Amino acid sequence: MKQVVQNYKSGELAVLDVPVPGCKPGGVLVRSAFSLISTGTELMKVSEAGMSMLGKARSRPDQVAKVMQSVATNGVPATYRKVMGKLDSYTPLGYSLCGVVEQVGAGIDDVKVGDLVACAGNEHALHAELNWVPKNLYAPVPDGLAPRHAAFGTVGSIALQGVRQGEPQLGEVALVIGLGLIGQLVVQLLAASGVRVVGADPDPARCELAERLGAAAAGDPASAAVESAVAELTGGHGVDQVYLAAGGGSNQPVELAAELSRDRGRVVDIGKCRLDLPWNAYYEKELDVRFSRSYGPGRYDPEYELEGRDYPIGYVRWTERRNLACFLDLLARGSVDVEPLISRVAEFDDAVETYQRLKDGELKAVAVLFRYSRRAGEAELPAQAPAVDVPVVDVKPAPVRAARTPVRLAFVGAGNYATSMLLPHLAQRDGVELSTVVTTTALSAANAQRKFGFTEATTDLDAVLGDKSIDAVFVVTRHSSHAELTRRALLAGKTVFVEKPLALTEDELAGVLAAVEESGNDRLQVGFNRRFSPLLREARQRFGTRTGPANLRYLVNAGRLQHGSWYLQQGTEGSRFAGEGGHFIDTASWLLDADPESVYAVATSGNEDLQLVLRYPDGSTATISYVTTGPAGFPKETLDLVADGRALRLDDFVRAAVYDGRRKRWVSSRLPKARDKGQSAELAAFVKAVRTGGPMPVPLQSLVATTAATLAVQAGLAGGAPVTLARPR
Repeated sequence: MKQVVQNYKSGELAVLDVPVPGCKPGGVLVRSAFSLISTGTELMKVSEAGMSMLGKARSRPDQVAKVMQSVATNGVPATYRKVMGKLDSYTPLGYSLCGVVEQVGAGIDDVKVGDLVACAGNEHALHAELNWVPKNLYAPVPDGLAPRHAAFGTVGSIALQGVRQGEPQLGEVALVIGLGLIGQLVVQLLAASGVRVVGADPDPARCELAERLGAAAAGDPASAAVESAVAELTGGHGVDQVYLAAGGGSNQPVELAAELSRDRGRVVDIGKCRLDLPWNAYYEKELDVRFSRSYGPGRYDPEYELEGRDYPIGYVRWTERRNLACFLDLLARGSVDVEPLISRVAEFDDAVETYQRLKDGELKAVAVLFRYSRRAGEAELPAQAPAVDVPVVDVKPAPVRAARTPVRLAFVGAGNYATSMLLPHLAQRDGVELSTVVTTTALSAANAQRKFGFTEATTDLDAVLGDKSIDAVFVVTRHSSHAELTRRALLAGKTVFVEKPLALTEDELAGVLAAVEESGNDRLQVGFNRRFSPLLREARQRFGTRTGPANLRYLVNAGRLQHGSWYLQQGTEGSRFAGEGGHFIDTASWLLDADPESVYAVATSGNEDLQLVLRYPDGSTATISYVTTGPAGFPKETLDLVADGRALRLDDFVRAAVYDGRRKRWVSSRLPKARDKGQSAELAAFVKAVRTGGPMPVPLQSLVATTAATLAVQAGLAGGAPVTLARPR
């Protein structure tokens, strides 16, 4: 398995292949879904590792004292070898994650294989694909709570324990100094407890975030704004509690706490900041200074953490594990919202780059998550929003078939799109035989046979599906029949190309995927052709790899339909957007290299013009405006993608440009007659997959995610709220 490690001597960060931990008694083996980077504690460790030896010594005087004691006891040579051996070793990073139980050790009866759990501990909840976690350091994730949110469990427990130490009461006023990850969570926990909160942080963006999350006011501690807010909220008496959630070497937080506390107020230290207490100020107000030790009682007690010996609830109400479970419950009930804190979701394989960008200050973040293989599940189901399941299928791969030439194709349907946009590209392609065309009327089948040279024309679908010589079936019929025809063709063992949409309802989509599971045949392609457009592919390549979230705007001037068009038969054929919206969602997802996790849709009254906002795991957003009332002379599709100081523009598949800084780095113009939306390249990729038995051009899960997002638009319009696309655990 892979794990993030660091060499404290050299500062090197790496993702190493390491042995899988055994599943020992008293704990569970957990496959990570998301792990959270502590932008405070972990970055401090990363920064220290990059220091010189003198710098390391200055930053950790406690360790220097231990070294000197060892020198006195063991001598210089032995101590040197011991210290260098420890420094020149890889150490783990991470202590907060969410994952799926893969194995259950002896003595564990509260969870089972497949359960989702949140895990804690800097030795057990590491940035690694698999972790063994003892009983008292995990807690089951409540139903409906997203794994990416549950990954905040440990850090949330730290904030929760700090708040408990402050003993807040309804109606009190608190000051939170430092509005990083812990500080933002403390603000929300206090607000949920009926406490009015003032935040202090030199970063205006963090102050604004704290106010959005429940703070009555927030500002720069060096300004008069914080003092003024405290005076107004407390009638000049001062705050009841101060929470020190700041780091660094400045003594300003401690001094500010004394200045703004009321007489006999409480000061709780949660972070790691300088604590040179100004004696007079603290003495005169008789301030109660308290420390909050990590996640709560049990921390650093090996009998509790490793041996699973719990403290009696009558004597210790809130232990590490009970704090963890409590915070997860607050998340599940919507009392705390961590989604606004997520600055980036990075792939686990990009861990080294992510840490480096955080360390260098290139990536400004409150919270960063690592996302692991989807095998561990990514159920995104916030309790406060409606959700649509994105089905996930577990298919046993069918034996790879030997390459066959020619590839024999059958068409089910021969309407306008099939005859104008698909068959012309296939009729003259080498290595392809148009075997059979199936339509509901004999004449249309005969016309297609004559025009494109099909060997046979028929109205008997069963005969085609039973013909073992046919390699692939194209489903190009009306929308309402796509799912059922696809399901039948998959069960017959055929490779399937189905024009969009794959399904019009969630039940239809589930039926298709049930056929995939039943047959073991996942050889499916949906006609999302725009991702294959040569112009768009070249533009994407020239735009390059992005490192930060992107904003994408896609304007679709769909135009009006002629009276009598079957697209208007919404009762049977679904809405117009349900029929073709998948094109635009798929294009956006391909450009952003991810599947959407939520959809928010709004529509104008009286027509089908609508706008939807797609949110992606790394914070990227795509806004798709689908309008039917635009002028006929305006381009049908225009797209802009902006990220990392660069921009990509596509004008109706005729022109494209990539901007870098103040200049256009690349511009391409093509004549309108050369407009290529990717059908030819898409078909070439499909035929190659059929001929060679290689992977399908688009992964099945991507097709499913796009279809689910398209279906979610209608649910979002009906509910008037964002719809989360949830993958069931």
